Amino acid sequence: MPNILKICQEVSFLACVQKPMDLFDESSETDSLFLYLAKETLLSLLSYGNWQVKEGVLRTRKGQTDYLISDVCSDFHSLVNNTIYIKDSGEKLIGSVSPEEFMKGKFFANTSLKFRIQNGIFRFLTPPPENIKIIFSYRPSTLVLSEKGEEKSDITENTDSPIFNTHLVKLGILWRWLKRSGLNYSEEFNEYERELKLNFAGSLSSGDIALSPSFEANKEGIVYVR
Repeated sequence: MPNILKICQEVSFLACVQKPMDLFDESSETDSLFLYLAKETLLSLLSYGNWQVKEGVLRTRKGQTDYLISDVCSDFHSLVNNTIYIKDSGEKLIGSVSPEEFMKGKFFANTSLKFRIQNGIFRFLTPPPENIKIIFSYRPSTLVLSEKGEEKSDITENTDSPIFNTHLVKLGILWRWLKRSGLNYSEEFNEYERELKLNFAGSLSSGDIALSPSFEANKEGIVYVR
């Protein structure tokens, strides 16, 4: 698996620019820019498809309605939609779809185990029963693997290797480099988009809702899940 430095060096050949030798060399504008564009590309790819899927487990506590997702899964990025279940009963959890419905359910309806996600918190309408095991699938925030195979959510070494398709990473960095340089990048961008669609034609779930804090969720930064 090519590391991020090697990938950037291959991109430099395609872009006809100086080959980076150390992405963390702050004295080199070229090397620093490649690192920035590599991180931008990996973060963008993280939003697509199920590169990795893990299972999270939330155990309820007496009288508690709010649970930090980061306390349950330190590497949480986003929920795989429609995968939250009560382990013991197999019942599927239902979330509110609007602030109005959430408030109505909280104060006027006798509903239990109904929740919303706000600022990275599982927030139940009413305290759920104690010691219930709630399971769900989620996408981790992993971007790269170290030389030893350790999962990392950021590039910290030249030898880190992206978990994503290498060709996609290369194309993503290339069109961003061309754009940053003020050059025509339409052909490279279109190739990147085609490859992206080919990779996720069968798995891309446009309806999935990210449950980590997201500026794209809505103006209030709140995501409502059902």
